Amino acid sequence: MTLSRAFPGGSMRPFIVAIVVLGTAMFAMVGPVRADITPFVGQYSGSAEVMQANGTKIPRDMSVEINETKQGFTVKWSSVTHRASGKLSEKSYSIDFVPSGRGDVYAAAQRKNVFGHEVQLDPMKGEPYVWARIDGETLTVYSLFVDTDGGYSLQRYDRTLTEGGLNLNFQNIQDGEILRAVETFLVRD
Repeated sequence: MTLSRAFPGGSMRPFIVAIVVLGTAMFAMVGPVRADITPFVGQYSGSAEVMQANGTKIPRDMSVEINETKQGFTVKWSSVTHRASGKLSEKSYSIDFVPSGRGDVYAAAQRKNVFGHEVQLDPMKGEPYVWARIDGETLTVYSLFVDTDGGYSLQRYDRTLTEGGLNLNFQNIQDGEILRAVETFLVRD
């Protein structure tokens, strides 16, 4: 069979266009495939010495809890810093993440707007802009702050699955300079 009999006018263009349109419509119905949070779900704890910009190390206890939710997942983490004076300083955070529509990238759902939908905070108002991604065995949470003078501070938490727990790699970067860094192993409780 010749091309001209299979496609009047001898052109395959309408056929190719139809295939592209059909493929695009099918992808839009299914949407991008999201990574699975299930392997990360659990409670983890450990300790490390946090390297400061001046080279000193400060002991810190850390824990993280990752849970699946109806719409995405929640990451809760806390740290207890042991000061040289003997004083303890504790910080805790909890952030819900929902699909962003961009595959393995998740938006933080940190507050509700006037319509009751969970939305990001506004970095231009000094609030952190937070997002997460899953890349293979690593769940990364980013937190971006914009200073009043337009500079920035970026915190990055890489939590990589390993046998028995997570490897945590944390960096606090201000205007391109690493101020603090932590690498430690968190045991699955």
